[in-house]
Amino acid sequence: MLIRLGETTDILGIIKLQKANLYANLSDLERKRGFVTIPFSETQLMELLEQRGVFVAQERDEIVGYILAGSWDFFDKWPIFPYMVSRLKSLVFLDQPISQGQSFEYGPICIADSYRGTGLFQKLFEEMRIEFSSRYPVGVTFINRINELSFKAHTHKLGLKIIDEFVFDGKNFYGLAFDTSKSVIN
Repeated sequence: MLIRLGETTDILGIIKLQKANLYANLSDLERKRGFVTIPFSETQLMELLEQRGVFVAQERDEIVGYILAGSWDFFDKWPIFPYMVSRLKSLVFLDQPISQGQSFEYGPICIADSYRGTGLFQKLFEEMRIEFSSRYPVGVTFINRINELSFKAHTHKLGLKIIDEFVFDGKNFYGLAFDTSKSVIN
């Protein structure tokens, strides 16, 4: 398995994996295994590639996992992100206020069903954390409260800390943060 920074040739594989795990495409039973909520287009993925914010896990010629991360400016296309930024100034992490300039948005992360529980989640996250640690001291993400599997994985396997709880568009979310200088792999 190869875990690496994404390339243009990975986009179709990312979109295929995204489609297979998109909340809107899953049954209630399938959603219990985890899901991603925001679809990314080829153009948006290209823009993130330019920011060095796309990471993939590749097995043979197939993308079996991906993680996306980028600046708040990139993510302001979706209404939930400006709302999250407006809340940052009232939040504290590592005894410091969180600002838009010293933090970035991480997510989504998506792992193919057959690779869940193999440690790929942590390895993919670690690849992203290392890349972004030279640019930002704090990473921030959100998780829909109904996505219990993702919440447990992020808090237990990665050690992310809850910094916020909020309602957006009638849905309940956790806001989580992590220190980019700390490895998640022991």
